[in-house]
Amino acid sequence: MATTMERRMWDLLLILTAAPHSSDVVTSALRLSQAVLDNGGSVRVWACGYATMMTQDTFGDTKLPNTRDPEGHYPSPSAIVQRMIADGQGRFAWIGCTACTEERGATHHIPQVRHRSPLRLAATVAGAKQTLYLGGA
Repeated sequence: MATTMERRMWDLLLILTAAPHSSDVVTSALRLSQAVLDNGGSVRVWACGYATMMTQDTFGDTKLPNTRDPEGHYPSPSAIVQRMIADGQGRFAWIGCTACTEERGATHHIPQVRHRSPLRLAATVAGAKQTLYLGGA
């Protein structure tokens, strides 16, 4: 008698392909993720293209000083993702596309980032109740 493992279903999968500096898409993705988490849902982010740069461990914990607020301290993108993963208690995950990561030399991710081949994207989409693609054409 064969048994099958039950696969976890995520409430939302965000496929993020926008470059972090190109528009407000990344900020919108993080805010949408937080809203879903605040409402008890689960979110997985699949980062492709230059979005893979967001979770580099070379950023440290804070951004460079803001010239409009030189005394302020703002978290780096990787620190935001780390905090969301920790606070999400297993309901938030970040995946870096291995092909995009290698192509851009973005190989030093924070340890919480999972790495997946683009060949696994279809299975990742199948594991989500809803999928939203955010990025350029």
